[in-house]
Amino acid sequence: MTSSDFRIDPTPKMEPSTLTGAEAFTTDDTSEGNHTHFETPDESISVGTWECAPCREVVESWPVHEMMTVVEGAVTLTHKDGRGETFGPGDTFYIAKGQHVVWEITEKLRKMYMIVA
Repeated sequence: MTSSDFRIDPTPKMEPSTLTGAEAFTTDDTSEGNHTHFETPDESISVGTWECAPCREVVESWPVHEMMTVVEGAVTLTHKDGRGETFGPGDTFYIAKGQHVVWEITEKLRKMYMIVA
């Protein structure tokens, strides 16, 4: 966890992460990492930095409410109706719990996030 109560380092030391299934990666790079900056004792709220190599996943029901800001790279989100939106460095976006989305990282992504379960 970060020692400051206010500032969040966008380039923390990352721990290995396995949120993305091996079959989802779209290149030979299968690297993925996470750093939790803050988490409530009941894990209902989490703030962190996550990075992942290019991948593509269809998520029938997004598992949490999540707000994200892209630090590096790019991700394209496709709505159930086929509309796609691409987000890059500096862009902030939100996915509501239960939303259907196609999540496609097109350039190695580093994002800062806040999750509410």
